[in-house]
Amino acid sequence: MMDWTDRHCRYLHRLITRHTRLYTEMVTTGALLHGDVPRHLDFNREEHPVALQLGGSEPADLAACARLAQQWGYDEVNLNCGCPSERVQRGAFGACLMAEAALVGDCVVAMRQACTLPVTVKHRIGIDKEESYDFVRDFVGTVNRRGGCTVFSVHARNAWLKGLSPKENREIPPLRYEMVYRLKADFPQFTIVLNGGVTSNEQIAQHLQHVDGVMVGRQAYHEPWMMADWDRRFYGSSAEPPDRDAVEATMVQYLEQVAQQGRGWGHAARHLVGLRHGQAGARRWRQLWSDPVLRGDSPRQASARARAALGTAPRNAGPQSVAEAAESAPTTVQNEVQPAAPATTTPSA
Repeated sequence: MMDWTDRHCRYLHRLITRHTRLYTEMVTTGALLHGDVPRHLDFNREEHPVALQLGGSEPADLAACARLAQQWGYDEVNLNCGCPSERVQRGAFGACLMAEAALVGDCVVAMRQACTLPVTVKHRIGIDKEESYDFVRDFVGTVNRRGGCTVFSVHARNAWLKGLSPKENREIPPLRYEMVYRLKADFPQFTIVLNGGVTSNEQIAQHLQHVDGVMVGRQAYHEPWMMADWDRRFYGSSAEPPDRDAVEATMVQYLEQVAQQGRGWGHAARHLVGLRHGQAGARRWRQLWSDPVLRGDSPRQASARARAALGTAPRNAGPQSVAEAAESAPTTVQNEVQPAAPATTTPSA
């Protein structure tokens, strides 16, 4: 989900689901230690609960970045051991770390000593043609014994480190959900979150019969309205479900704020294009929001054109923020189960 689940995307997703834990795109330790920290770590207060996902393999560097995660107010720090891209492999982190479980454990303990945030690990069920359950079982066991990690997000595919692109690594290695189920059976005291190939709320409900949580990436990005029922269905919320028109109106206000800050609002608006998926007129609405010619317009003007194509008039105003909208909503009950993380970490990894 690199370049997808940025702060603007997460703001939109939080308008749709109040309780789902959101994950940043993967940020490398080098980017934080030698780059623009505010650009990578700044986020909207409405995004909570939100986790920072890190890529790296040096315990000291990861510890420094975990400390930054706490300073910036994140709710969790997650170590990515699942990304199969060649660029990540050249940095000796991502999925190739699954071959070095002891090192991952050392990284986790260094991070835990540097902050008080929960430190979690995201990984695959195997690498290359290693398809033995023993491999992933031993990886999880070693990372726990050596580092104390008790929360694992598991992409139910192998990562083929040679010969496949990241996209192919999301499609060609077969999904083996039974491996993730077995991890939960063998480690009942751990929190096991399943990831990979989840495309419907019915599938989420099915997986939650076997594991503690479900992480959803690209499907939630392309069809964000699938999240509209998550709070009620998976967290026991009694609040009214979100209204799609109100979500769009609030997002337009947010884009106006982005524009007033002198930043290009088109980059933030790109996350909107899936909001009307499945509705009549959605294709034309999506085209108008995506049209670079409209970037000379204000977000309100662009919204008016898109809504005219959809056949509905834009609302004049929505809630000023997620937090303000929540003040008038009924009290909600948060379930400990975390059914989805659209920002996901890098759920595709």
